[in-house]
Amino acid sequence: MTTPDASGTHLDDAALARLRPLAFSVAYRMLGSVAEAEDVVQEALTRLSQADGVRNPDAFVTTVTTRIAIDVLRSARVRRESYVGEWLPEPLVGPVDAHLPVAMATPPPDAAGHAELADDLSTAFLVLLETLTPTERAAFLLHDVLGFPHSEAADVIGTSEVAARQLASRARRRIANRREAAAPGAGSTEPGSGHDAVARHGAGAQQASGAQHASGAPGARRTTETHAEQLVTRFLAACEDGAVDSFLELLAQDVVLTGDSGGNVPPGMSIARSVVGQVPVARVLAGFMRRGAPLHFERALVGGQPGLLIVADDVLGGGLVGTWSFEVAEEAAPGAPGTTTRLAAIRGVINPEKLRHLGPLADLTRLHEWLRTEGRRRTAR
Repeated sequence: MTTPDASGTHLDDAALARLRPLAFSVAYRMLGSVAEAEDVVQEALTRLSQADGVRNPDAFVTTVTTRIAIDVLRSARVRRESYVGEWLPEPLVGPVDAHLPVAMATPPPDAAGHAELADDLSTAFLVLLETLTPTERAAFLLHDVLGFPHSEAADVIGTSEVAARQLASRARRRIANRREAAAPGAGSTEPGSGHDAVARHGAGAQQASGAQHASGAPGARRTTETHAEQLVTRFLAACEDGAVDSFLELLAQDVVLTGDSGGNVPPGMSIARSVVGQVPVARVLAGFMRRGAPLHFERALVGGQPGLLIVADDVLGGGLVGTWSFEVAEEAAPGAPGTTTRLAAIRGVINPEKLRHLGPLADLTRLHEWLRTEGRRRTAR
Protein backbone atom coordinates (compact mmCIF):
# COMPACT_ATOMS: atom_id res chain seq x y z
CA MET A 1 0.00 0.00 0.00
CA THR A 2 1.15 3.54 -0.75
CA THR A 3 0.03 6.44 1.41
CA PRO A 4 0.57 9.97 0.00
CA ASP A 5 1.01 12.77 2.53
CA ALA A 6 2.67 16.15 2.83
CA SER A 7 6.04 14.65 3.73
CA GLY A 8 6.19 12.21 0.80
CA THR A 9 4.74 8.80 -0.11
CA HIS A 10 4.97 5.98 2.40
CA LEU A 11 5.71 2.57 0.82
CA ASP A 12 4.82 -0.55 2.75
CA ASP A 13 6.28 -3.99 1.99
CA ALA A 14 3.42 -4.97 -0.32
CA ALA A 15 3.84 -1.81 -2.40
CA LEU A 16 7.58 -2.34 -2.70
CA ALA A 17 7.05 -5.99 -3.68
CA ARG A 18 4.88 -4.79 -6.59
CA LEU A 19 6.76 -1.67 -7.64
CA ARG A 20 10.33 -2.97 -7.53
CA PRO A 21 9.82 -5.70 -10.20
CA LEU A 22 7.88 -3.21 -12.33
CA ALA A 23 10.72 -0.70 -12.20
CA PHE A 24 13.34 -3.38 -12.80
CA SER A 25 11.51 -4.72 -15.85
CA VAL A 26 11.69 -1.27 -17.43
CA ALA A 27 15.24 -0.44 -16.35
CA TYR A 28 16.76 -3.78 -17.39
CA ARG A 29 15.13 -3.67 -20.81
CA MET A 30 16.47 -0.16 -21.27
CA LEU A 31 20.02 -0.84 -20.04
CA GLY A 32 20.82 -4.55 -20.40
CA SER A 33 22.70 -4.27 -17.12
CA VAL A 34 21.49 -5.74 -13.85
CA ALA A 35 23.73 -3.53 -11.71
CA GLU A 36 22.74 -0.33 -13.50
CA ALA A 37 19.08 -1.34 -13.50
CA GLU A 38 19.14 -1.94 -9.75
CA ASP A 39 20.66 1.50 -9.18
CA VAL A 40 17.96 3.08 -11.33
CA VAL A 41 15.23 1.19 -9.46
CA GLN A 42 16.53 2.35 -6.09
CA GLU A 43 16.67 5.96 -7.27
CA ALA A 44 13.13 5.77 -8.70
CA LEU A 45 11.71 4.33 -5.48
CA THR A 46 13.56 6.94 -3.43
CA ARG A 47 12.05 9.72 -5.52
CA LEU A 48 8.61 8.18 -5.09
CA SER A 49 9.01 8.09 -1.32
CA GLN A 50 9.99 11.77 -1.35
CA ALA A 51 7.27 12.95 -3.74
CA ASP A 52 4.10 14.57 -2.40
CA GLY A 53 0.58 13.50 -3.31
CA VAL A 54 1.37 10.62 -5.71
CA ARG A 55 -1.98 9.04 -6.61
CA ASN A 56 -0.70 6.55 -9.23
CA PRO A 57 2.61 5.12 -7.97
CA ASP A 58 2.88 2.63 -10.87
CA ALA A 59 2.77 5.41 -13.46
CA PHE A 60 5.12 7.56 -11.37
CA VAL A 61 7.69 4.78 -11.02
CA THR A 62 7.51 3.84 -14.71
CA THR A 63 8.00 7.46 -15.75
CA VAL A 64 10.88 8.17 -13.39
CA THR A 65 12.57 4.84 -14.14
CA THR A 66 12.43 5.42 -17.89
CA ARG A 67 13.73 8.98 -17.67
CA ILE A 68 16.62 8.01 -15.40
CA ALA A 69 17.41 5.03 -17.64
CA ILE A 70 17.55 7.27 -20.73
CA ASP A 71 20.16 9.46 -19.03
CA VAL A 72 22.13 6.44 -17.81
CA LEU A 73 22.01 4.85 -21.27
CA ARG A 74 23.36 7.98 -22.93
CA SER A 75 26.48 7.87 -20.77
CA ALA A 76 26.66 4.07 -20.97
CA ARG A 77 26.76 4.17 -24.78
CA VAL A 78 29.92 6.26 -24.60
CA ARG A 79 31.52 3.72 -22.25
CA ARG A 80 30.43 0.81 -24.44
CA GLU A 81 32.14 2.36 -27.46
CA SER A 82 35.47 1.90 -25.66
CA TYR A 83 34.52 -1.49 -24.17
CA VAL A 84 37.23 -4.14 -24.54
CA GLY A 85 35.98 -6.79 -26.97
CA GLU A 86 32.36 -7.66 -27.67
CA TRP A 87 29.64 -6.20 -25.42
CA LEU A 88 26.78 -8.46 -24.32
CA PRO A 89 24.00 -7.78 -21.78
CA GLU A 90 24.40 -8.96 -18.21
CA PRO A 91 22.63 -12.32 -18.19
CA LEU A 92 19.46 -13.01 -16.28
CA VAL A 93 19.52 -16.62 -15.14
CA GLY A 94 16.47 -18.64 -14.13
CA PRO A 95 16.03 -22.19 -12.86
CA VAL A 96 15.15 -25.22 -14.97
CA ASP A 97 12.39 -27.51 -13.63
CA ALA A 98 11.94 -25.15 -10.65
CA HIS A 99 15.32 -26.05 -9.16
CA LEU A 100 17.95 -23.36 -8.70
CA PRO A 101 21.35 -24.30 -10.15
CA VAL A 102 24.18 -24.80 -7.69
CA ALA A 103 25.73 -21.50 -8.82
CA MET A 104 22.60 -19.75 -7.57
CA ALA A 105 22.28 -21.64 -4.31
CA THR A 106 22.45 -18.32 -2.46
CA PRO A 107 20.51 -16.06 -4.82
CA PRO A 108 20.30 -12.31 -4.33
CA PRO A 109 16.99 -10.97 -2.95
CA ASP A 110 15.52 -10.19 -6.37
CA ALA A 111 16.68 -13.37 -8.13
CA ALA A 112 13.15 -14.80 -8.38
CA GLY A 113 11.79 -11.60 -9.88
CA HIS A 114 14.70 -11.45 -12.31
CA ALA A 115 14.01 -15.02 -13.42
CA GLU A 116 10.37 -14.16 -14.14
CA LEU A 117 11.47 -11.22 -16.27
CA ALA A 118 13.88 -13.48 -18.15
CA ASP A 119 10.94 -15.47 -19.50
CA ASP A 120 10.33 -12.91 -22.24
CA LEU A 121 13.82 -11.46 -22.80
CA SER A 122 16.47 -13.10 -24.93
CA THR A 123 20.09 -12.01 -25.07
CA ALA A 124 19.73 -11.44 -28.80
CA PHE A 125 16.74 -9.14 -28.24
CA LEU A 126 18.78 -6.93 -25.92
CA VAL A 127 21.74 -6.96 -28.32
CA LEU A 128 19.46 -5.69 -31.06
CA LEU A 129 18.05 -2.95 -28.82
CA GLU A 130 21.62 -1.62 -28.56
CA THR A 131 21.24 -0.41 -32.16
CA LEU A 132 18.53 2.07 -31.10
CA THR A 133 19.05 5.53 -29.61
CA PRO A 134 18.02 5.89 -25.95
CA THR A 135 14.75 7.68 -26.82
CA GLU A 136 13.97 5.25 -29.66
CA ARG A 137 14.55 2.39 -27.28
CA ALA A 138 12.25 3.92 -24.68
CA ALA A 139 9.48 4.66 -27.19
CA PHE A 140 9.71 1.17 -28.71
CA LEU A 141 9.75 -0.64 -25.37
CA LEU A 142 6.94 1.41 -23.86
CA HIS A 143 4.62 1.05 -26.86
CA ASP A 144 5.54 -2.22 -28.60
CA VAL A 145 6.67 -4.30 -25.61
CA LEU A 146 4.90 -2.86 -22.56
CA GLY A 147 1.71 -1.81 -24.37
CA PHE A 148 1.63 1.91 -23.54
CA PRO A 149 -0.43 4.12 -25.92
CA HIS A 150 1.75 6.64 -27.76
CA SER A 151 0.20 9.46 -25.74
CA GLU A 152 1.24 7.87 -22.45
CA ALA A 153 4.67 6.92 -23.82
CA ALA A 154 5.13 10.56 -24.78
CA ASP A 155 4.37 11.68 -21.21
CA VAL A 156 6.88 9.19 -19.85
CA ILE A 157 9.65 10.20 -22.26
CA GLY A 158 8.85 13.88 -21.95
CA THR A 159 7.96 14.61 -25.56
CA SER A 160 4.90 15.05 -27.77
CA GLU A 161 2.68 12.23 -28.92
CA VAL A 162 3.73 12.84 -32.52
CA ALA A 163 7.40 12.65 -31.57
CA ALA A 164 6.86 9.47 -29.54
CA ARG A 165 5.07 7.89 -32.48
CA GLN A 166 7.96 8.85 -34.78
CA LEU A 167 10.55 7.48 -32.36
CA ALA A 168 8.76 4.13 -32.15
CA SER A 169 8.36 4.08 -35.93
CA ARG A 170 12.07 4.68 -36.50
CA ALA A 171 12.88 1.92 -34.02
CA ARG A 172 10.60 -0.47 -35.90
CA ARG A 173 12.28 0.43 -39.20
CA ARG A 174 15.69 -0.30 -37.74
CA ILE A 175 14.42 -3.64 -36.48
CA ALA A 176 12.77 -4.39 -39.83
CA ASN A 177 16.04 -3.66 -41.63
CA ARG A 178 17.83 -6.11 -39.36
CA ARG A 179 15.10 -8.66 -40.00
CA GLU A 180 15.64 -8.31 -43.73
CA ALA A 181 19.35 -8.81 -43.18
CA ALA A 182 18.50 -11.94 -41.19
CA ALA A 183 16.35 -13.43 -43.94
CA PRO A 184 17.58 -16.75 -45.41
CA GLY A 185 20.18 -16.14 -48.06
CA ALA A 186 20.78 -12.53 -47.02
CA GLY A 187 24.40 -11.47 -46.99
CA SER A 188 27.44 -13.63 -47.50
CA THR A 189 28.19 -16.77 -45.55
CA GLU A 190 31.76 -16.97 -46.83
CA PRO A 191 34.62 -16.78 -44.35
CA GLY A 192 35.45 -13.19 -43.54
CA SER A 193 31.82 -12.01 -43.57
CA GLY A 194 31.68 -11.92 -39.79
CA HIS A 195 30.08 -8.50 -39.35
CA ASP A 196 27.20 -9.43 -41.66
CA ALA A 197 26.66 -12.71 -39.88
CA VAL A 198 26.70 -11.10 -36.44
CA ALA A 199 24.11 -8.57 -37.61
CA ARG A 200 21.91 -11.26 -39.12
CA HIS A 201 21.85 -13.38 -36.00
CA GLY A 202 21.17 -10.46 -33.68
CA ALA A 203 18.17 -9.62 -35.83
CA GLY A 204 17.13 -13.22 -36.35
CA ALA A 205 16.68 -13.91 -32.67
CA GLN A 206 14.78 -10.68 -32.19
CA GLN A 207 12.53 -11.71 -35.03
CA ALA A 208 11.66 -14.86 -33.12
CA SER A 209 11.59 -13.33 -29.65
CA GLY A 210 9.84 -10.13 -30.67
CA ALA A 211 7.27 -11.92 -32.78
CA GLN A 212 6.40 -14.23 -29.91
CA HIS A 213 6.09 -11.28 -27.55
CA ALA A 214 3.89 -9.30 -29.90
CA SER A 215 1.70 -12.16 -31.07
CA GLY A 216 1.53 -14.01 -27.78
CA ALA A 217 1.80 -17.32 -29.66
CA PRO A 218 2.56 -19.79 -26.86
CA GLY A 219 2.50 -22.79 -29.22
CA ALA A 220 5.22 -21.37 -31.44
CA ARG A 221 7.27 -20.39 -28.42
CA ARG A 222 6.98 -23.86 -26.88
CA THR A 223 8.10 -25.46 -30.16
CA THR A 224 11.13 -23.18 -30.38
CA GLU A 225 12.04 -23.81 -26.75
CA THR A 226 11.68 -27.58 -27.24
CA HIS A 227 14.06 -27.48 -30.20
CA ALA A 228 16.46 -25.33 -28.20
CA GLU A 229 16.37 -27.70 -25.23
CA GLN A 230 17.07 -30.66 -27.52
CA LEU A 231 20.01 -28.86 -29.10
CA VAL A 232 21.42 -27.93 -25.70
CA THR A 233 21.22 -31.61 -24.69
CA ARG A 234 23.11 -32.57 -27.86
CA PHE A 235 25.56 -29.71 -27.27
CA LEU A 236 26.38 -31.13 -23.83
CA ALA A 237 27.02 -34.51 -25.43
CA ALA A 238 29.32 -32.85 -27.97
CA CYS A 239 31.21 -31.16 -25.14
CA GLU A 240 31.65 -34.54 -23.49
CA ASP A 241 32.92 -36.04 -26.76
CA GLY A 242 35.14 -33.05 -27.57
CA ALA A 243 35.34 -33.81 -31.30
CA VAL A 244 34.96 -31.22 -34.06
CA ASP A 245 32.50 -33.43 -35.96
CA SER A 246 30.21 -33.66 -32.92
CA PHE A 247 29.84 -29.86 -32.92
CA LEU A 248 29.49 -29.63 -36.71
CA GLU A 249 26.27 -31.65 -36.53
CA LEU A 250 24.68 -28.97 -34.34
CA LEU A 251 25.87 -25.72 -35.90
CA ALA A 252 24.31 -23.63 -38.65
CA GLN A 253 26.46 -22.80 -41.66
CA ASP A 254 26.97 -19.17 -40.58
CA VAL A 255 26.85 -19.71 -36.81
CA VAL A 256 28.38 -16.92 -34.70
CA LEU A 257 30.27 -17.50 -31.45
CA THR A 258 30.59 -14.35 -29.31
CA GLY A 259 32.38 -13.96 -26.00
CA ASP A 260 32.24 -11.06 -23.55
CA SER A 261 35.15 -10.83 -21.12
CA GLY A 262 35.44 -7.04 -20.95
CA GLY A 263 39.21 -7.49 -20.71
CA ASN A 264 38.69 -8.68 -17.11
CA VAL A 265 39.94 -12.26 -17.43
CA PRO A 266 43.45 -13.75 -17.66
CA PRO A 267 44.97 -14.06 -21.16
CA GLY A 268 43.77 -16.90 -23.34
CA MET A 269 40.52 -17.50 -21.49
CA SER A 270 38.17 -15.74 -23.89
CA ILE A 271 37.95 -15.06 -27.62
CA ALA A 272 38.84 -11.49 -28.56
CA ARG A 273 36.27 -11.16 -31.35
CA SER A 274 33.34 -13.09 -32.76
CA VAL A 275 34.09 -16.33 -34.60
CA VAL A 276 31.91 -16.95 -37.64
CA GLY A 277 31.20 -20.11 -39.60
CA GLN A 278 30.41 -23.73 -38.87
CA VAL A 279 33.95 -25.13 -39.08
CA PRO A 280 35.78 -22.28 -37.27
CA VAL A 281 33.28 -22.30 -34.40
CA ALA A 282 33.38 -26.10 -34.11
CA ARG A 283 37.18 -25.98 -33.93
CA VAL A 284 37.15 -23.32 -31.21
CA LEU A 285 34.63 -25.26 -29.12
CA ALA A 286 36.47 -28.55 -29.56
CA GLY A 287 39.75 -26.85 -28.66
CA PHE A 288 38.19 -25.43 -25.52
CA MET A 289 36.97 -28.87 -24.45
CA ARG A 290 40.31 -30.56 -25.25
CA ARG A 291 42.01 -28.36 -22.64
CA GLY A 292 40.29 -30.53 -20.04
CA ALA A 293 39.67 -27.75 -17.56
CA PRO A 294 38.07 -28.86 -14.26
CA LEU A 295 34.71 -27.35 -15.15
CA HIS A 296 31.18 -28.64 -15.57
CA PHE A 297 27.99 -27.35 -17.12
CA GLU A 298 24.64 -26.82 -15.44
CA ARG A 299 21.44 -26.27 -17.38
CA ALA A 300 19.57 -23.04 -16.77
CA LEU A 301 17.45 -20.44 -18.50
CA VAL A 302 19.74 -17.67 -19.71
CA GLY A 303 17.84 -14.66 -20.96
CA GLY A 304 14.70 -16.75 -20.81
CA GLN A 305 16.08 -19.34 -23.24
CA PRO A 306 17.63 -22.77 -22.60
CA GLY A 307 21.29 -22.17 -21.81
CA LEU A 308 24.20 -23.30 -19.69
CA LEU A 309 26.15 -22.17 -16.65
CA ILE A 310 29.89 -22.88 -16.71
CA VAL A 311 30.89 -23.80 -13.15
CA ALA A 312 34.32 -24.59 -11.69
CA ASP A 313 34.79 -27.99 -10.08
CA ASP A 314 35.50 -28.29 -6.36
CA VAL A 315 39.21 -28.77 -7.04
CA LEU A 316 39.26 -25.08 -8.04
CA GLY A 317 36.98 -24.01 -5.22
CA GLY A 318 33.76 -23.99 -7.25
CA GLY A 319 31.93 -20.86 -8.36
CA LEU A 320 30.49 -19.53 -11.59
CA VAL A 321 32.86 -19.04 -14.53
CA GLY A 322 30.38 -17.84 -17.14
CA THR A 323 27.13 -18.37 -19.02
CA TRP A 324 26.27 -19.56 -22.50
CA SER A 325 23.06 -18.57 -24.23
CA PHE A 326 21.96 -20.15 -27.50
CA GLU A 327 19.98 -18.99 -30.50
CA VAL A 328 18.36 -21.55 -32.78
CA ALA A 329 17.30 -21.18 -36.40
CA GLU A 330 15.88 -23.24 -39.21
CA GLU A 331 18.05 -23.93 -42.24
CA ALA A 332 17.80 -26.23 -45.26
CA ALA A 333 18.58 -29.81 -44.33
CA PRO A 334 21.75 -30.92 -46.15
CA GLY A 335 21.00 -33.53 -48.83
CA ALA A 336 17.33 -33.80 -47.91
CA PRO A 337 14.07 -31.89 -48.41
CA GLY A 338 12.75 -29.67 -45.64
CA THR A 339 14.58 -27.86 -42.86
CA THR A 340 16.48 -28.70 -39.73
CA THR A 341 17.01 -26.76 -36.50
CA ARG A 342 20.59 -25.76 -35.75
CA LEU A 343 22.46 -23.49 -33.34
CA ALA A 344 22.74 -20.13 -35.11
CA ALA A 345 24.50 -18.20 -32.35
CA ILE A 346 26.29 -18.94 -29.09
CA ARG A 347 26.89 -16.04 -26.73
CA GLY A 348 29.15 -16.42 -23.72
CA VAL A 349 29.61 -14.00 -20.84
CA ILE A 350 32.72 -14.52 -18.74
CA ASN A 351 33.26 -10.94 -17.52
CA PRO A 352 33.12 -11.24 -13.70
CA GLU A 353 31.67 -7.73 -13.44
CA LYS A 354 28.59 -8.96 -15.32
CA LEU A 355 28.13 -12.11 -13.24
CA ARG A 356 28.35 -10.93 -9.64
CA HIS A 357 24.56 -10.72 -9.28
CA LEU A 358 24.32 -14.47 -9.89
CA GLY A 359 26.20 -15.63 -6.82
CA PRO A 360 29.71 -16.85 -5.92
CA LEU A 361 32.23 -16.57 -8.75
CA ALA A 362 35.12 -18.86 -9.61
CA ASP A 363 38.73 -17.82 -9.08
CA LEU A 364 39.79 -17.21 -12.70
CA THR A 365 43.43 -16.70 -11.75
CA ARG A 366 43.47 -20.13 -10.16
CA LEU A 367 41.80 -21.60 -13.26
CA HIS A 368 44.35 -19.89 -15.50
CA GLU A 369 47.24 -21.29 -13.47
CA TRP A 370 45.73 -24.77 -13.68
CA LEU A 371 45.48 -24.48 -17.48
CA ARG A 372 49.09 -23.28 -17.74
CA THR A 373 50.36 -26.10 -15.53
CA GLU A 374 48.37 -28.71 -17.41
CA GLY A 375 49.61 -27.28 -20.72
CA ARG A 376 53.23 -27.63 -19.61
CA ARG A 377 52.61 -31.22 -18.51
CA ARG A 378 51.14 -32.13 -21.88
CA THR A 379 54.05 -30.49 -23.71
CA ALA A 380 56.56 -32.42 -21.58
CA ARG A 381 55.01 -35.80 -22.39
